[in-house]
Amino acid sequence: MELRDLIVTPIILILIYVSAYLVRPWVTDEVNRKYFLPALTVRIIGALAVGFIYQFYYGGGDTLSYHTHGSRVIWDAFVESPSNGLKIFFSQGSFGIGMWDISDRIWYWRDPQSFKVIQLATLFDFITFSTYSATAILFAVLSFTGAWMLFIAFYKRHSEAHKLLALSCLFIPSVIFWGSGIFKDTITLAGLGAILFCLNYLFTKKRFSVLLLIGLIFSIWLIFSIKKYILLCFLPVILLWFFSRAISKIRPVVLKILLVPIAMVPVLFLVYYTLLKVGEDDPRYNINKLAETSQITAYDIRFGWGARAGDGSGYTLGELDGSWQSMIELAPSAINVSLFRPYIWEIKGPLMVLSAMESLVLFVLTLYVLYKSGLRTFRYLQKPEIILCFGFSLVFAFAVGVSTYNFGSLSRYKIPLLPFYAIGLSLIYVYSKSDKKLEALERTE
Repeated sequence: MELRDLIVTPIILILIYVSAYLVRPWVTDEVNRKYFLPALTVRIIGALAVGFIYQFYYGGGDTLSYHTHGSRVIWDAFVESPSNGLKIFFSQGSFGIGMWDISDRIWYWRDPQSFKVIQLATLFDFITFSTYSATAILFAVLSFTGAWMLFIAFYKRHSEAHKLLALSCLFIPSVIFWGSGIFKDTITLAGLGAILFCLNYLFTKKRFSVLLLIGLIFSIWLIFSIKKYILLCFLPVILLWFFSRAISKIRPVVLKILLVPIAMVPVLFLVYYTLLKVGEDDPRYNINKLAETSQITAYDIRFGWGARAGDGSGYTLGELDGSWQSMIELAPSAINVSLFRPYIWEIKGPLMVLSAMESLVLFVLTLYVLYKSGLRTFRYLQKPEIILCFGFSLVFAFAVGVSTYNFGSLSRYKIPLLPFYAIGLSLIYVYSKSDKKLEALERTE
């Protein structure tokens, strides 16, 4: 905490809320307006809270390193020499004259994915005079923007479920906590919301806009640059979503049954081609190396730096041998650990309490929704939006669950799936409730 935090941060907060009040009439309606400012506020609180915890509980961490040993170094260099500052900003990983001493102070200098976070933090630092808390708040605004876009993408089609959609998109505690500060996750979450928002308007509502197209391409590039494994899970599901939407418009059931296997061939080819293109520049994410990468990552987190943390938050699902067979065998356990663990009796530290309580609530809600919808669940699972939500959340749950082996890391890595899983549950509940009302009305007639 510095003096500049006490001076700059209140000014930034005032500017943000004034801007929010001015923008709100343009991006809300009478129904969802009540969620706008509370959702923004909790993101700001989350960004500040995670900074305090990392500074005073952990005594450091990546969110502070991105700033103190990242964007702050570039900011200081720019103040001393704008040309040197610009060289560092645009020349990550390569050294120039007069840059050795400066770049050596940037801990993530040779990590391209982490350096993208530093670059964004640097841009915000030009607004906040390199004030950590104010820069974190701007990350929170970015996170809120993506979350609001995700909310609107589903709200436009299911306005009757606005309460449940708002809770799913805007108010999940761990998403607020881990997805609002100066993190990679903040950026990728915002990117996912932007992708779905742009796709919804460009292709489902057929409202072409150059701005939307640019936003779509930029969001995909941003996630690709920071966490491309998210795209490996998300893009194939998007293709499946488009396929299911096209099939759902066909009325004759017999024709649907005939067309599905035929149409699945090009869809599977596109999925395979997408996976190849996403991973072609990085051997870790090459489709033939994914199983090996998962094994290395899981064991490094579990028995490497994760074990050195000494917080007892490691877990294991079974033996990984670097083959797809071993991964697939562990798939049910991996999905379970991402969605419903840690259990209450697995809590080893104060920060695991939030994750355990949230997992318990998610488990109870899942059972409740399945109980309420009954056999109708199988019919609802064929709807395109639910295919999208559960498709991504389950694939992503498998991916992070099988490659993490540490509850502390998993609580952060899994946050992209939580809004989608909650949205899927919400839509099933709403469909079930609507069908029951319709059946009751038919009985009374």
